[in-house]
Amino acid sequence: MSKGEEATCPPHLGDFESLQEIIQKAQGALPKEKWDILVGGAETETTLKRNRLAIDSIAFKPRVLRNVSVVDLSIEHFGRRLRLPIFLAPTGPLNLFGPGGGAAVASGAQVFGVAHMLSSGCTPLESVAEAAPSALRMAQLYVRGDDASVHKYVGRALASGCAAICLTVDSAVLARRDRDIANRHRTAGLGKWPGQAYQAGLDWRTVKLIKDSYDIPLVLKGIATVEDARIAVDHGVDWIYVSNHGGRQLDHGRGTMDVLPEIIDAVGGQAKVMVDGGFCRGTDIIKALAIGANLVGLGRMQCYALAAGGEAAIIRMLELIEDEMLRSMALLGVPTIGDLDRSYLYPAVPVTIPSALSAFPLIN
Repeated sequence: MSKGEEATCPPHLGDFESLQEIIQKAQGALPKEKWDILVGGAETETTLKRNRLAIDSIAFKPRVLRNVSVVDLSIEHFGRRLRLPIFLAPTGPLNLFGPGGGAAVASGAQVFGVAHMLSSGCTPLESVAEAAPSALRMAQLYVRGDDASVHKYVGRALASGCAAICLTVDSAVLARRDRDIANRHRTAGLGKWPGQAYQAGLDWRTVKLIKDSYDIPLVLKGIATVEDARIAVDHGVDWIYVSNHGGRQLDHGRGTMDVLPEIIDAVGGQAKVMVDGGFCRGTDIIKALAIGANLVGLGRMQCYALAAGGEAAIIRMLELIEDEMLRSMALLGVPTIGDLDRSYLYPAVPVTIPSALSAFPLIN
């Protein structure tokens, strides 16, 4: 039901008829250690649960007798038209969940027509550029060295055709993740990352360094307060990326959808805003867009799909997300993304106990 099409459900393609089936397949395919890495969070997993709680604490206020015979979900960012206002968020351990890792995910994003952001802890930039040369690709950076290493990585990103650089700023140290520690997974907070001291020493000087040195949009990932969002705007940051690392870094943080409205209001249009943190259904994405986010990131969902069936399942997952969004937009009485605003939302009491999988009631 994209622009120019009738308001009917697109034909189902592939073996998966719902997002839940993709997750069930992934759960059966992954050993316990990898599954725990995927669904777990830091310490008590309170931040992870609050991500879902914040999303579920918003209800819809649908309007009727609106012409929704045509619903258009496309959006333009970075000079490109995207089929959906989403991006596949940077996820370091993609290679753990399926063959091809970041290259397979980026290729799926390219085929479907959404943006992809590659973690510097994942597949090399050059391999992803070769696999998905025409995708809208962004490069995320963990600082693991001095200024020369930052310049080197940004240079590689530019040479690889990336549309933006994303600097992650919420990972001064690696949090303790009890599921991973129980499995004795090597990055479970039991040791240190190579070059971790550089990430711990990261400050606004590096933001200024990148802004002063390169004519490329800069994204700051890990903004969780109004105060830091305002400082970012003062530094000329192009995109504020509201994120708490999917609940995998600081425990007892706020859910990103709880933080999102106040950050958008504080930024006041001086920068665009992207968000991730527990988003896995079409309705989740619509809520964030209605609040005012420009792009919504899917983290764990791409991992489930990669584990369930590689690139083909990535594409199928995006088809199902699109189908959910089309139906929900039509039932809300909203024909385009630009027509969404906060008047369609209302505070509500959640009806489920939040978890990484609470949006999927058929999964135990």
